Amino acid sequence: MSKRLRVTQAADLYDLRPVAGPSLSPDGRQAAYTVGWVEKASEKKFANIWLVDSNGRHNRQFTYGNQVDGLPEWSPDGRTLAFLSNRGNAEKPAQLYLIPVGGGEARPLTDIKGSIGQFSWSPDGRLLLCSVRLTDAEVLEREKDEGKKKLGIVARHIKRVHYKYDGAGFLPEERWHIWTVDARTGKAKQLTESPVCDEFSPRWSPDGQQIVFVSNRAEDPDFNPGGDDIYLMPAAGGELTRIEAPFGNKSQPVFSPDGQMIAYYGSLGRGDWWQHNHLWVVPADGSGPARSLTGAHDFYVGNASINDTGGGVTPAPLWSADGQRLYFPVSQHGNTTLHSISLAGDDLQTVLGDPGMMGAYGLDADRVVYWHSTFAGMGEIKAQKLVDGVANGSSRQLSRSNSDYFRRVTLGQMEEVWFKGPAGNDLQGWILKPPGFDPAKKYPSIMEIHGGPLGQYADAYMHEFEFLAANGYVVYFANPRGGYGYGEAHAKAIWNDHGGADYDDVMAWANYVKALPYIDEDRRGLTGGSYGGFMVNWIIGHTAEFRAAVTQRSISNRLSSYGSSDINWLREITFDDEPPWENLENYWRQSPLKHIANAKTPTLVIHSEQDLRCPIE
Repeated sequence: MSKRLRVTQAADLYDLRPVAGPSLSPDGRQAAYTVGWVEKASEKKFANIWLVDSNGRHNRQFTYGNQVDGLPEWSPDGRTLAFLSNRGNAEKPAQLYLIPVGGGEARPLTDIKGSIGQFSWSPDGRLLLCSVRLTDAEVLEREKDEGKKKLGIVARHIKRVHYKYDGAGFLPEERWHIWTVDARTGKAKQLTESPVCDEFSPRWSPDGQQIVFVSNRAEDPDFNPGGDDIYLMPAAGGELTRIEAPFGNKSQPVFSPDGQMIAYYGSLGRGDWWQHNHLWVVPADGSGPARSLTGAHDFYVGNASINDTGGGVTPAPLWSADGQRLYFPVSQHGNTTLHSISLAGDDLQTVLGDPGMMGAYGLDADRVVYWHSTFAGMGEIKAQKLVDGVANGSSRQLSRSNSDYFRRVTLGQMEEVWFKGPAGNDLQGWILKPPGFDPAKKYPSIMEIHGGPLGQYADAYMHEFEFLAANGYVVYFANPRGGYGYGEAHAKAIWNDHGGADYDDVMAWANYVKALPYIDEDRRGLTGGSYGGFMVNWIIGHTAEFRAAVTQRSISNRLSSYGSSDINWLREITFDDEPPWENLENYWRQSPLKHIANAKTPTLVIHSEQDLRCPIE
């Protein structure tokens, strides 16, 4: 091992610089992306915008300061970037800012009393289309009264079943609606309104005359999972037109270049979570049925890969310039890669199949610019040349936000493994050996189990795993049945049977690794978070062969979590479509708490107070 290298430390999280983006300029010559960091003294997160040439020649920081600048979007003429920022008042929701690409100061565009989500420029560059959720009137009123402001929230009046959401906290009464903002004056106009319905993913038609979006407009959308529909609306607001499409979840509708078709991601059914997300198209005028272009392929469209340093987004479908092909990500066998398919659905191509986890991307006729991570490093912005729509040659790294860090640190040795599961099924796993690994020695080991359970471990950097390996542990992890990446049958295998096929696969993996000559059989541990924590709880109630366990932000009682989790009333679909009071035994059968009297393994419980998916009970 080189003397100048050291191993991963926990405090390295302060040295890492998460990269997000890219957003490709209209001429394809530049990409905007963001670089984040955590200030150690305050534990606050910040991010600034960077610009890089698509050929990699120039890479420069574009915005500065201790604020969060994010989601840069190029104006149609390429002269201006719009972005969200909390500069000026970090305690209030981020607002839209505009900054000239050629130089100059950013100017605030909006002062909306609420949160701004997705936004995009109109084709003529005169307006910005936004998702906005206003701040509740009660909150605004409280902020005006210093006494009430200091006192804070003393009571919550809950009026809906979906009253909180993991990562967001308690949800306000206000919903997400569609607004436009004048790019010159900042004048904002609300186009949609509803006391119970949200509107998501708004996008312009190519001529700027219409807006397409997704909304569940049932009487009570909370009780109508899978009830999303695609709607059209005049650009100035007005009557909504529903586009006929099969029942199921829908997201990210995008017009074709000629405005005749709409592409979107969608799955079928009322919350049948095991079903794959697919790429669909439908005539914008409703003259024909929606068609799944990828339905004949048993893969998941979107990014289902897991890492612990961010960047794993699912970009909207991207049309080719001639409108004859669509580009989209696929998560399969521990990778997220880029593919394209013909409008007829009969010609599927792998555009970028490099191993690893792909995030956002942009492309023109000659090049694809994209976010990419592997086990060997955090996500960075890369580029590859395209020949006939397919990546040709090796990738070129454009951003270098974490290069210095990875030059100073030696990582563990990663090995990919395919093995036979207990049902004769093929399972994929990875073994991370400590830096300086000696095959003649015996090592303690830790099995990691992922959450979801519908995600997949992937060829992507995991700081937690590297930290454990740096402390002398062999870290091993796999994708048992119950997650995406290996076909619908693999994902459906634990439907109404949590602790069944998943437990069998995880233990088969543990036994596979146990038999390796460098594993110390007497020093084997396991850990996992969320659904991974559920599996840890289940395992210690069914076997005592691990020396120690750490369960993190977990579920142990399916009955009580039905009422305390942010979405578990939706998960009754998983339990024979019955609430617990109609089938107590089924919920209890799949609860680790039922078997806790059998537990002999010393177990540390780590529970995050703000995890609303698996809350403290």
